Amino acid sequence: MAKQHLNTKKTIRIPENLRPVEVYFSRLNASHQNPTNLLLHFVCVPLMLLGILAITWAIPFPYLKFLGRYNVMFNWASFVIAFSVYYTLKISPNLSYTLLLVLFALSYGVSKLAAWDIAGGPPLIWVGTAILAIAWFGQYIGGKIEGREISFQEDKKLVLYTPIWVLHFLAKRIGLKY
Repeated sequence: MAKQHLNTKKTIRIPENLRPVEVYFSRLNASHQNPTNLLLHFVCVPLMLLGILAITWAIPFPYLKFLGRYNVMFNWASFVIAFSVYYTLKISPNLSYTLLLVLFALSYGVSKLAAWDIAGGPPLIWVGTAILAIAWFGQYIGGKIEGREISFQEDKKLVLYTPIWVLHFLAKRIGLKY
């Protein structure tokens, strides 16, 4: 007998009086109900950010004379951080500030990985790619466990909201309004 494909797409009802950030969080909450999937997100989303920062940090940045001695403080990861903070600032200022602190902490880790690369360790871009691949695989496994591995195909913006969605759980736990 042939195996039938079941439509697992669920209709999500979201109240109309929510702020835009809460609408996205509600959509993410609806497609992330399984505790194992949530745990994988709490681990893998920061690892994905670490991997993205490491990869962009490793891409050579041009020398800009007008920066003078501050030239060593800029790289492509600086722009990723600036974009992330700006994008989330419009959505939720408190979560944006929290994300900035997390990105600074991750940047410190990436700077240590870059120093290890210079000292003869593995290339930073390989380490970043490996971290990103492992984290992405963890997300994939979480989606399989949840049964909604295509939720980000329905709305691409959900990918950009996921880091602050993870942070909003921390904000709620410590009583920070977002």
